[in-house]
Amino acid sequence: MGWCSPSTPRQLLSTVALFAFGAGLLAYGALLSHVHIEPQRARTLARDQFVRDYLRRKHDK
Repeated sequence: MGWCSPSTPRQLLSTVALFAFGAGLLAYGALLSHVHIEPQRARTLARDQFVRDYLRRKHDK
């Protein structure tokens, strides 16, 4: 792919459309990442609490 100067209106439109598509994919990925953080955090906290309770029961005789 080479750089054509000056760009035609069609090339400019294609560049803008591809940039917008990429930015949209990035935003969608960030949204999905944000949505899935809380369930993972809750699982981690529950597992930590389970281990603490287990160790407390085992060593507090």
